[in-house]
Amino acid sequence: MEEEGGGRSCGTTRELQKLKQQAMEYYRENDVPRRLEELLNSTFYLQPADVYGHLANCFSKLAKPPTICKIVGKDVLDGLGLPTLQVDIFCTIQNFPKNVCSVVISTHFEVHENALPELAEAEEAERASAVSTAVQWVNSTITHELQGMAPSDQAEVDHLLRIFFASKVQEDKERKELEKSLEYSTVPTPLPPVPPPPPPHPPPTKKKGQKPGRKDTITEKPIAPAEPVEPVLSGSMAIGAVSLAVAKACAMLLNKPLYLSIALLKHNQEQPTTLSMPLLMVSLVSCGKSSSGKLNLMKEVICIPHPELTTKQGVEMLMEIQKHINKIIEMPSPPKAETKKGHDGNKRGQQQITGKMSHLGCLTINCDSIEQPLLLIQEICANLGLELGTNLHLAINCAGHELMDYNKGKYEVIMGTYKNAAEMVDLYVDLINKYPSIIALIDPFRKEDSEQWDSIYHALGSRCYIIAGTASKSISKLLEQGNISIPKSNGLIIKHTNQTTMSDLVEITNLIDSKKHITVFGSTEGESSDDSLVDLAVGLGVRFIKLGGLSRGERVTKYNRLLTIEEELVQNGTLGFKEEHTFFYFNEEAEKAAEALEAAAAREPLVPTFPTQGVEESAETGASSG
Repeated sequence: MEEEGGGRSCGTTRELQKLKQQAMEYYRENDVPRRLEELLNSTFYLQPADVYGHLANCFSKLAKPPTICKIVGKDVLDGLGLPTLQVDIFCTIQNFPKNVCSVVISTHFEVHENALPELAEAEEAERASAVSTAVQWVNSTITHELQGMAPSDQAEVDHLLRIFFASKVQEDKERKELEKSLEYSTVPTPLPPVPPPPPPHPPPTKKKGQKPGRKDTITEKPIAPAEPVEPVLSGSMAIGAVSLAVAKACAMLLNKPLYLSIALLKHNQEQPTTLSMPLLMVSLVSCGKSSSGKLNLMKEVICIPHPELTTKQGVEMLMEIQKHINKIIEMPSPPKAETKKGHDGNKRGQQQITGKMSHLGCLTINCDSIEQPLLLIQEICANLGLELGTNLHLAINCAGHELMDYNKGKYEVIMGTYKNAAEMVDLYVDLINKYPSIIALIDPFRKEDSEQWDSIYHALGSRCYIIAGTASKSISKLLEQGNISIPKSNGLIIKHTNQTTMSDLVEITNLIDSKKHITVFGSTEGESSDDSLVDLAVGLGVRFIKLGGLSRGERVTKYNRLLTIEEELVQNGTLGFKEEHTFFYFNEEAEKAAEALEAAAAREPLVPTFPTQGVEESAETGASSG
């Protein structure tokens, strides 16, 4: 029995020795003894008040970098109560899974306030399907594809997301081809073709006494038909949302603001010495087709504070203007004198301005003429001691694609007042001549009217930014084609929606910068309370940011984020200088000079091609000539 007990003891001792040996090898392989000795020695010399806190901080620096362990997609509501996508990133941090961050991406769908019920129902179903598909993509394939990846490896994450999206596009293409072939196989054999009917009689000639403008479209050039809407693959928002979530997770894990992480991505991981705040484009009033007045042209009248003002000063100034607009709208109407009806037979001369809050965060007001909203803002500015063109400038979102009446082939600028594309150019030129404080026109035409885009660009490009928003192609198409000059403009509005990754945003802003265009980072019509797009705008170094009005929580949140970032940059001493508005080099001669330079056919440029490059040169030239 003693021998048996002794044998067990020897066996246990040998097992313990073996375990000790394995432990020593394990710790030695991971360099634990040396690191512990160094750590304990340094701790003794430092003698911190919180010994274990100091040790925890030191050990955390030695831990493995976090990796993605799970990505969760959820169906949530945006600021208008409509479904959209939320993405949560979980990372393995010091052996435990932790929820690092979440983002909410806005959908690409426009908000139609007066849409027909059947159209509204169809879009509602399409939106629900898009969000549902995106949630499915995130919770199935995407979370498995990115598992184990470091959030800091943004380029590789975006590459995998692009590959995944390309496979989904191919699947969708094959599905449609199969449906098409099945549809053809079930179609009965067509009957012999029926001979075409005789041509109709020519239209009657115009009578001498017929009033001009009634049916005078025979000699006019027919309008180009509307191009098909660029298809958006259902579920594509999963790509953009996951890419943004990974970028935000990386920033949080490194204890950096998101805008700085984006700036590093933009500048090839070299930290810029300064960052400039984008100039504000704040919507004050809306007088588009959804308004109750006759005016259709101005979907948004936008104010741009002077570049020398800080973001905080600009917001405060625009808040004062907004308050005065609200007061005018809330004022009771004076007693109406009994007069005859106006020439329109319905409305009396000048109506009292009334308004309601729109989804854009600004007031939708009823105006009957193009000048009315501009005079309103001009009068308010004068009462506040502000001067349009000095303290602030204006921009107009014309939303040209919403104005076209395809039955008449003309733009309905004011209810009952139609203008063809050529007449619209004259209208805009007259408007800028009368109101030179307008420095930007957004979507003055449909994208199909390329000839008029060229005309207005050459007519006004030296005084005003001509910006393509809805008229421009999607970011993925622009990158695929490498061409941002159709339609002719000197600026683009970009938005983070659908399959747009962080790498895509960097690439498109680099492309826009290389073409000497300006970038406007815009919000979508149906926004969420996620303020990440502000960080994207600052990190990418865009010229303008367009967030809508200074109302509605989902939009005010973004303005608050802008103020916070500006404060941080001031405290860090990294706030950059914002340049003046200078448009004098956006003209045909400048383009010819740039082309001549590229072809090495000219020794020096006739004029600089971009204001930021030519300001100093023009100043020197002016001084020498004076």
